[in-house]
Amino acid sequence: MKGKHVVVLAFPFGSHAAPLLELIHSIAVSSPGVLFSFFSTSMSNKSLFSNRSYNNIKPYDVDDGLPKDYVFSNNPQEPVELFLKATPGNFKTAMDVAVTEIGRKASCLVSDAFLWFTGDIAQELNVPWVPLWTAAPHSLLVHVETQLIRQKFPPTGCDENQLVEILPEFSVRAADLPEGVASGDLNSCFATMLYRMGKTLPQATAVAINSFEDVHIRAVDELKSKFHKFLNVGPFSLKAPPSWMSDEHGCLEWLDQHDYASVAYISFGRVITPPPHELIALAEALEESGVPFIWSFRGNAEEKLPKGFLQRTSRRGKILPWASQLLVLAHPSVGVFVTHCGWNSILESIIAGVPMICRPFFGDQKLNMVTLEKVWGFGVGVEGGVFTKNGAKKALELGLLSKQGKEMREKIRGLKENAYKAVGSDGSSTENFKTLKDIVTQ
Repeated sequence: MKGKHVVVLAFPFGSHAAPLLELIHSIAVSSPGVLFSFFSTSMSNKSLFSNRSYNNIKPYDVDDGLPKDYVFSNNPQEPVELFLKATPGNFKTAMDVAVTEIGRKASCLVSDAFLWFTGDIAQELNVPWVPLWTAAPHSLLVHVETQLIRQKFPPTGCDENQLVEILPEFSVRAADLPEGVASGDLNSCFATMLYRMGKTLPQATAVAINSFEDVHIRAVDELKSKFHKFLNVGPFSLKAPPSWMSDEHGCLEWLDQHDYASVAYISFGRVITPPPHELIALAEALEESGVPFIWSFRGNAEEKLPKGFLQRTSRRGKILPWASQLLVLAHPSVGVFVTHCGWNSILESIIAGVPMICRPFFGDQKLNMVTLEKVWGFGVGVEGGVFTKNGAKKALELGLLSKQGKEMREKIRGLKENAYKAVGSDGSSTENFKTLKDIVTQ
């Protein structure tokens, strides 16, 4: 392994860069003779590396594509589009700096799967390319088969209610596919990126994923048939749990005072906040249903929730700006997770054995919700796809108080056991990680 230099290209938005660094750190710890250069934007690197240092991983900043004196607009996609327009030149420039500084040519390229052009760079350098897919296997399959899916619709466009067969006996509405696959702006920067990714990934030396083999066996088998190697190496939160998790707001002590599976935990991740009328509807449902709840709330709850709500629910509700999700979900008092259906949240719910109430917003979240309902059977979408007082109340009562809720807990318990087996000493994710490490470092 002497003299090896692994170049890592991150997608610096959302929750993409952190799991890539997590994976690289796991490889780097057991490969001290290998040097890893980690490329992301300055803002992303500051977030990732500000409180931690790594012996053989060094961050390098790439140009974010933002014009000088750029003022952020209300369009969250704009920085992403400007960054994508700067690729791959921004990465190539930074890579040249790293190679000169380190004195070692790149021996392998590891990237976020979004960065499809990494395959072209790897081909030019004649080195392996290993992309990481940070979402679910079923959504990856959709992107790999986008061309085939689009052929099922007339040139005039798709009917959003038309069913598309993703796998035998698993069909979804066109509206439940990620934007840019069959609906929306098919020529946007983001849609183009995902389309090119789907066409390019089969060329990769191996494709890694933050998942485990039993999570969706049919989807995994289909992807194995399309790639040279498809390596489930997760869940990362089980393989490399955070070394430090804070309970600064006293969630665990509060949960200790409640009965088994009686509490609703509510969180929509780090990016999403439901619109004002939905926040009010959810609050009204919580108040009328009488269920205890912990709500990880972004923003000023006093301003955004109904007047007097915090006071009226103070004995059975806990609203806080942030919660350690793994700790909260693992507590036996938590009976249901109200979520946006992001893949990381789904994985954390699976390994905690907590069923989900789903209010998806964008990307693969609708497809994840349909998979939770149709394939796994331990999640339900809110009625009509948005929070209303009656719909949210019905979902809470179903998840916490009904026979169906108990059945969902039984179903998720089986997949939880499989996740723990996968990361065991001879589990499939452990063996796949060994294969991945060999490809990256040898």
